[in-house]
Amino acid sequence: MYDVIIIGGGPAGLTAAVYACRAGKRVLVVEKDGFGGQIAQSPRVENFPGFASVSGTELADRLLSQAMDQGAEVELEEVTEVRAEGAVKTLCCASGAQFTARAVILAAGAKPRMLGLAREEELTGKGVSYCAVCDGAFYKGSDVAVVGGGSSALQDALLLSESCRRVYLIHRRESFRGEAALAAALARRDNVEILRSAQVKALLGEDELRGVVVDCAGQRRELALDGLFIAVGAQPDLAAFAPLLALDDAGYAAAAEDCRTPTAGLFVAGDCRKKTVRQLTTAVADGAVAALAAVEWLDSV
Repeated sequence: MYDVIIIGGGPAGLTAAVYACRAGKRVLVVEKDGFGGQIAQSPRVENFPGFASVSGTELADRLLSQAMDQGAEVELEEVTEVRAEGAVKTLCCASGAQFTARAVILAAGAKPRMLGLAREEELTGKGVSYCAVCDGAFYKGSDVAVVGGGSSALQDALLLSESCRRVYLIHRRESFRGEAALAAALARRDNVEILRSAQVKALLGEDELRGVVVDCAGQRRELALDGLFIAVGAQPDLAAFAPLLALDDAGYAAAAEDCRTPTAGLFVAGDCRKKTVRQLTTAVADGAVAALAAVEWLDSV
């Protein structure tokens, strides 16, 4: 029986483990893929306080080592269900393994939606990115493209247009789902070209991205690019836990800043929580808040 089990070994989950361990609780972190989360795939991180520049792999390793040094136990398992039975939460895993705890923190994260192109995953971090705020500074003076038509895509294109030589905004429809003011601001930028009724069909380049093939209203066009930023939404990984949560229309856990859910003893942290900003720093902040809330709850029951 653990005091706290954390589902997800990304920055939010590992930070929660550090805080819960330091409060004297017995903690288990269960991760289904690889510890560190999405940040482990980033070749360079320059927006995390205290690190001028660090690889995502190194940062992930440091987070994991810190949690384990504090006493956290870890397991590589896929959790398929959480059963809340009175004061005990039971985690059922795909392998058949089960773990029990009094409190659970869901830090399952959210994965960016991919375009489904050949070699897209291979070129991620090598010219293909899903976060302009994280990686845009690396493309100063370069030619880049943004794919998407929501407010996030429009904001990304505006941000990139401040430092990039040329920015293409590629949208599969004629009209944008995002804010009209953002679309109007983009239209006024001399270094921005908007491609409507357009879809990326192929990625060009071997070891790193060199460009894309775009279908523009039935016409083939090749764009020479240094970076491609994909902003077509994200998918929170909470389907297995939906019965215990309040989810918004996009599938995110509708938990407030205190990270508490409608189920007593169940907390949520990181990118799977409904919020407006999803960054490395907001993930670790959630981890700390969720862990302290769990500790407070454990000590009160």
